[in-house]
Amino acid sequence: MCGRIANTLPSDAMARLFQAQPANDLPSVPNYNICPTNPVHVVRAGPGRRNLLAMRWGFLPHWYKTETDGPLLINARAETLAEKPAFRAACRQRRCLIPATGFYEWTRPGGDVRLPWYIHRRDGAPIAFAGIWQEWGAEAARIPTCAIVTTAANHHLGQLHHRMPLILEPEDWPLWLGEAGHGAARLMHPGAEDVLDYHRVDPAVNSNRASGPDLIEPFDG
Repeated sequence: MCGRIANTLPSDAMARLFQAQPANDLPSVPNYNICPTNPVHVVRAGPGRRNLLAMRWGFLPHWYKTETDGPLLINARAETLAEKPAFRAACRQRRCLIPATGFYEWTRPGGDVRLPWYIHRRDGAPIAFAGIWQEWGAEAARIPTCAIVTTAANHHLGQLHHRMPLILEPEDWPLWLGEAGHGAARLMHPGAEDVLDYHRVDPAVNSNRASGPDLIEPFDG
């Protein structure tokens, strides 16, 4: 599961990291509380080079008549990605990378209490989520949309949630983007146990309106 993202990496740094041409209308960063339906940075393969552009986080199948015509598809399960009518064409033809510096997960120790956790790479490097994308809407006003691919959680993250986003290492980016031929399905497995770490953060992040760097700082309350 992945329901909130933090991204503090400047757009020009993302463009250099992914060797991508940046668009002019990229989302503002840093953003410590990126919520579903917000725009996110996306890296997509293009003719001759990669592109860094903005997409709506929340995949819209072509048969949706409005943006709220069905479930909000922010995640796509790797196990059924190639079979689900909403995702199977994108799985074959429209894969992407979604950069971030971390993401949030919640545990429920009892009752209605929701404890937020911030998850990040142990080595401090940016995260590259595996994603899929699709343009939606009328030809004259098409909206690029995306979803994050998820797998079963590894043991380490399984202490927080039974699902985790599919996180790709740099050597796997060309295969996922379709630049290195076929075989991307072999990348769809839980991440290594030593890649991610996490810590408790302020429950203020439970609000969609919360912002600021304090949201990712360790919290002991």
